Amino acid sequence: MKKAFKKIASQLHLWLGIISGLVVFVVALTGSILVFEDELEPVLYPDFHVVEANAGERKLPLDHLKSIITYKFPKNKIQRITIEPDHERTIIFNLKTKEKEGLSAAIDPFTGRITAVRDEHEAFFSVVLRLHRYLCLEDTGKVITGISCVMFLVIMITGLVLWWPNRKNQKQRFRIKWNAKFKRLNWDLHAVFGFYILPFIFLIAATGLVWSYKWVNNLIYLTFDGKPQVIREAPANISLNGAENDYLLEKILAETNNQLPNPGRILFTMPKTDSLSITVSKVNDNAAVSNIVSFLYFDKNNGNLVSKRLYENESRGMKARRLVYPIHTGNIWGLPTKIIAFIVALIAASLPVTGVIIWLGKKVKGKKKKFGKMKVAEEMKSF
Repeated sequence: MKKAFKKIASQLHLWLGIISGLVVFVVALTGSILVFEDELEPVLYPDFHVVEANAGERKLPLDHLKSIITYKFPKNKIQRITIEPDHERTIIFNLKTKEKEGLSAAIDPFTGRITAVRDEHEAFFSVVLRLHRYLCLEDTGKVITGISCVMFLVIMITGLVLWWPNRKNQKQRFRIKWNAKFKRLNWDLHAVFGFYILPFIFLIAATGLVWSYKWVNNLIYLTFDGKPQVIREAPANISLNGAENDYLLEKILAETNNQLPNPGRILFTMPKTDSLSITVSKVNDNAAVSNIVSFLYFDKNNGNLVSKRLYENESRGMKARRLVYPIHTGNIWGLPTKIIAFIVALIAASLPVTGVIIWLGKKVKGKKKKFGKMKVAEEMKSF
């Protein structure tokens, strides 16, 4: 019974690995790159993110910066405005285009100079993210990565069954014999490394299903709230259309920092219609874990606060859902967990490679045995 179970596990591990191996390799490798996106973005695109400024230098009003962007890009509606907490960072205006990601313009908040413009669809990390989520194949790719992710979860479970030690091979299962021949070393790299990263990569892969399947996302809310996710949207403006306020955005920014005094990235999301309010979110960098965000809604006409959606008042389902992204990316406790996620993702990318080498080695060995038996049979005939 035990041997039959291991044989089934072995066949599942082999064929699911062959089917999903290339996808797992691409997804894991791109995932390792995305771990340090926040740190690498300013390095890859310094003009887009970083400006020179004196410590006490005051920034220009946000409305003034908006007018510069509107003048330079009259045909593109502003979708989002991103303000980083660091003093020496640009303010980024995301503009609507045919592409989903849009066009982004970075502006020096001290001089009003547009430092860089880029098509977000062509940006390095945007391409890497599309590869990671759906292989740059849109809906078809999303189906492929989703199925491959489920296969990978089964591969990990069957791999643990195959790895499980007995009294004779306990030491072999827990350590890599670095001075061994290539075949043994490759097996150790696959099996031993696979065992040590299993709890981490299983959690990363399982949380990745949230983006592949809506029912997985809804399951979080059903588990913690007892009901499906409530779709949130910006409330309607309270006031009627009036005279345009020259310092509307600056007023909203000041009130946001007053309501949410903690340091963190601020994101303005402009309403899709004039009847809806402006959504402003702010990350709490002082929180014990990352991705703790509160939302404020401001009247588009006069900048008055319409309503709040503070993190502490969110449902348990929403709080649990907020943890999915930092767990998946390794950002949950900052740099230490990012380093772990980076190493785990790189090892995960190596597993299909070492696995294929093991499989090819067995095929060659099988052919040699078959050839040897045929040779012996021919020699016996000659007597």
